[in-house]
Amino acid sequence: MLTRLYISNIVLIEKLNLEFGAGLNVLTGETGAGKSILLDALALALGARSDIGLIRHGCDTSSVIAEFDNVDDNIQNLLNENGIDLSDTLILRRTLSTDGKSRAWANDTPISVKTLKQIGDALVEIHGQFANHTLLNPITHRDSLDLFGAKIIPEYNTLLQKVYTNYNEYHTAEIRLQELRQMLEKSATEREFLEHNVRELEALNVRVGEEEELSTKRTVMMNAEKDAAILSDAVAALNPRGESLDEQIYSVAHILQRIKTEPNPYSEQIDALYNAAQIISDVSEKISPTDIDTDTLDSIEERLFAIRGAARKYRVPADELPEKLRQMSSELNTIENSDAELKKLTADVSLKKLEFDSAATELTHARAHAAEKLRTQILAELPDLKLGNADFMVERTVTAPSSHGTDEITFMIKTNPGMPFAPLHRAASGGELARLMLALRVVLATSDDHTFIFDEIDTGISGATASAVGQRLNRLAQTSQTLVITHSAQVAGYADKHFKISKSSDGDSTTTNVSEISGDARINEIARIISGSEITPESLATARTLIKNN
Repeated sequence: MLTRLYISNIVLIEKLNLEFGAGLNVLTGETGAGKSILLDALALALGARSDIGLIRHGCDTSSVIAEFDNVDDNIQNLLNENGIDLSDTLILRRTLSTDGKSRAWANDTPISVKTLKQIGDALVEIHGQFANHTLLNPITHRDSLDLFGAKIIPEYNTLLQKVYTNYNEYHTAEIRLQELRQMLEKSATEREFLEHNVRELEALNVRVGEEEELSTKRTVMMNAEKDAAILSDAVAALNPRGESLDEQIYSVAHILQRIKTEPNPYSEQIDALYNAAQIISDVSEKISPTDIDTDTLDSIEERLFAIRGAARKYRVPADELPEKLRQMSSELNTIENSDAELKKLTADVSLKKLEFDSAATELTHARAHAAEKLRTQILAELPDLKLGNADFMVERTVTAPSSHGTDEITFMIKTNPGMPFAPLHRAASGGELARLMLALRVVLATSDDHTFIFDEIDTGISGATASAVGQRLNRLAQTSQTLVITHSAQVAGYADKHFKISKSSDGDSTTTNVSEISGDARINEIARIISGSEITPESLATARTLIKNN
């Protein structure tokens, strides 16, 4: 719902801050007071094309701010997609400068004018010079008919959901069948390829983690082989010229023992030599290298080579080879069981198609019933709106199956007898179109947060027709915020909030002002609409009778 409109330096408007409310908001004023400027400004805030001619004379920039609350889920999703934070309110801001630059923001987040227009179109529907009537787009007609159908047919929403579910199941089954058929087309060449690869990987029988385990063992064994060579060198050094060093030392000790002097003066040295010989003997025994199982190392390297070769061939890490085997085995199994699977999927698609067709046919019948009811209700509205010669119908054409069924819906209208039916956007214009849109909106009305704006809706009407327009605007305003710019006293009488647009001049500049009026001021304004510039007792009395919402 539009709660506030702030305008700065737009044509005749210097500064303006309007606060709108729920229900019917009416704006009136003398011709030329600047009513169209308000629509120009609001349209700018909603993403209309910029025009530097809108900038007030003598100013470098202009700006418009439109504030909304209670935005619906669709708009919230649109904001989320564009990275816009939403708190309690949505504030759209647009600026223009004399150098031709235009900038836009949503809740202080810079956005493109295209995004601004997407948001604006979802928030406000303007019936007037800058019309962006949702209903003029045939794409919206099916959803509009479905919303109407849900109001008058209890099981309608259940049927819509059934069609949606059945289509998705049918579509999913079709995709699976198509994928199987595509696979079978290349299965003849792939079968042999898969069989070979599966046999190869089955024979290899790789375990997850095996490559790392083998690599570790290989490293350990290769290091052991290098260590054995070093130990051999050390042992050789302890056996110079092929004689063990410990035996040579023992020989020296034995020679010294033959000394005849008693006690032997070299007994300590002899003991030291024996100890040294024993130590060297122990060391020689400890560092003597063990044999390396070269066959085991060769088998580890061969296994690693095979595993890593397979990983390169199938372009996966070695640990993913078991999963690759499972995938290829599954593909091979699918090919081998393809005939049975193909029959099963074909039967499933046929069943799902029958279920969808049945639900879609039910929905088509429900739509036909809703279309007749809609036509009846629309036609009942038209005579009072001075559209008694007009006719309305809902055209249905068969379209490709979708989650919405098989119906393409177009609202058709003819405004004069003898003329052919034509889509809404080609059948009427000006006030006639605005009144037609009003009739449609009143009949299709649902409780939502959309804002409708009507301009030129009272063109060429007065009396009972104007009163009928006012009644219908009042009905629409019960479910959706409605703003109307009007020259009709009957329409103004239904306002929940009434704004008067006036123009003033100090000789140097002219300014448009807007103020909310009530009480006597409102009575006087409606009386002015009735009798012109000279307000009479009779027009005042009539004005009081026209005011419906006090």
